Amino acid sequence: MDIIYDLLRFAHVISFVFMCVLLFNLIVANERVMHGISFNYEADNHLENIIKNGFNWCYIFQAITLITGILLLLLGNIGLQGLWNDWIVITKTIILIVLMGTVSYVHFKLQPKIEAFLAAISADDKVSGSVYLKLKPYRLLRKWITAFYLFLVISAIVLGIQVYATFNPILTIILIAISGLFSLTADKILLRFGWI
Repeated sequence: MDIIYDLLRFAHVISFVFMCVLLFNLIVANERVMHGISFNYEADNHLENIIKNGFNWCYIFQAITLITGILLLLLGNIGLQGLWNDWIVITKTIILIVLMGTVSYVHFKLQPKIEAFLAAISADDKVSGSVYLKLKPYRLLRKWITAFYLFLVISAIVLGIQVYATFNPILTIILIAISGLFSLTADKILLRFGWI
């Protein structure tokens, strides 16, 4: 039974870590902005396809995280009552629900608007600045939401490593603040050297 429990813990943690794939979307988007690349049909289409397909990964990793989390509660010492008795489990559950809602909002509301702009353009069209200006706010909002998503994922990881032995509350607050600063930085600038 210990082996099954350990495998569930591994699947649970690695699924959360894989949700950080959106960090790479932020890096790619910032790389494009830093180089001042104007609208390019092929590049923009390619970038949008990568982002669109990323939603499938997020849903799969979120489902695995939810299922393994429930199984860990059932098979572990905390029990299912941890969903309403343990502040870390409650917080992680709320974060996961917010993550699911965030991805769903971007996938079902925001991404179709971006794709509608691109669908109206072909590779041979000369794209006017006004079309790009109409597309830009949606992309900026998606970028901000992605940074918020990244902040929640890192915060959930900080809490997740404390399920069995909590840190000093001040350290937890500091680590969550650092994850917030990192997420804001990832949204605003190109991360050239990992954390900086």
